Amino acid sequence: MSYTIPIGPYHPALEEPVHAKLYTDGEMITGADVFVGYNHRGIEKIATERNFIQTLSLVERVCGICSHSHTLTYAMAVEHIAGMDVPKRGQYIRVIIEELERLHSHLLWIGIACHIIGHDSLFMHSWNEREVVMDLLESLTGNRVNYGINTIGGARRDLDDEKRRQILSTMDILEEKFHRIRDLLVTDKTVALRTQGVGVLTTEDAVRLGAAGPHARASGVPIDVRKDAPYSSYEDFEFDIAVADSCDVFARVVIRVLEVYSSIKIIRQAVENLPEGPINLGNRIPKVPAGEFLARHEAPRGQLSHKVVTDGGQTNYRVSIHVPTFKNAPTVPVMLKGNTVADAGLIIASIDPCFSCLDR
Repeated sequence: MSYTIPIGPYHPALEEPVHAKLYTDGEMITGADVFVGYNHRGIEKIATERNFIQTLSLVERVCGICSHSHTLTYAMAVEHIAGMDVPKRGQYIRVIIEELERLHSHLLWIGIACHIIGHDSLFMHSWNEREVVMDLLESLTGNRVNYGINTIGGARRDLDDEKRRQILSTMDILEEKFHRIRDLLVTDKTVALRTQGVGVLTTEDAVRLGAAGPHARASGVPIDVRKDAPYSSYEDFEFDIAVADSCDVFARVVIRVLEVYSSIKIIRQAVENLPEGPINLGNRIPKVPAGEFLARHEAPRGQLSHKVVTDGGQTNYRVSIHVPTFKNAPTVPVMLKGNTVADAGLIIASIDPCFSCLDR
């Protein structure tokens, strides 16, 4: 028999308010629709009433998990309009915080995926290591989530030798403990049964629908803003773009596992080669001329862009935020089709959705 089954906007298997309608024939999903718009806060409009420093605090609250990504992308747009050159040391500090945020985000997603699968021991192990990363972020910035590390013209806090040693020591501990999580994720039968061949998004569909970030790379699309259009000195660091070709939920697990190791590698390079010099151009509110610029950034979920338009005044004329979930959400109905209702929550979660970013 045919049924229409609603999932969300509030559902125990989803950490975000998304509403999906599943059209089924018995247990099999024959079609699906996804609806968004449950979390609108008017941030883009509020930005037109704030100066450039105040807007940093505002866009940081678009999303808790990728708050640094939003402030960095916005700051890069304003700095380009104003013709500012961020000091090299400030750029490296931004990279360190960005990759710590990527670790935080990927470990969180791995834990949620394990919880949906029903592997709660792996969920707790993953989140235990996530706590190590969040404690380090708190030590470096003063906050576990909204770090407040960026300012227009660079970074707000420097790293002394003790902090650098702390970062390297934490990366050694994290890498050693993550080996065990990795081995379980790629060899455990429960994980394999629930993820392999589930929620397939072919390479052709990923390109056609404009998928971004780890979601696209898990479908064999080798895109990464850090490589394709390097920013904040990413051209100085050696790392590979993780790509998988099985195109299923298991591939999305593998991609994030590989990116955990890539982030650790980048952080070590940035800390060991941290340049001397200032970290910013001063704390005064800059004089920003009229202009516009679209800044791109590889957030944990994929390409994030901020288009900033200024008119020579003290506030933004327009701020337009384009987030990776906006690109990845249209892939969900395609992935759901042909799978069972029991897998729907996991498939939706596999894009690592952030509808807080999407609706903003």
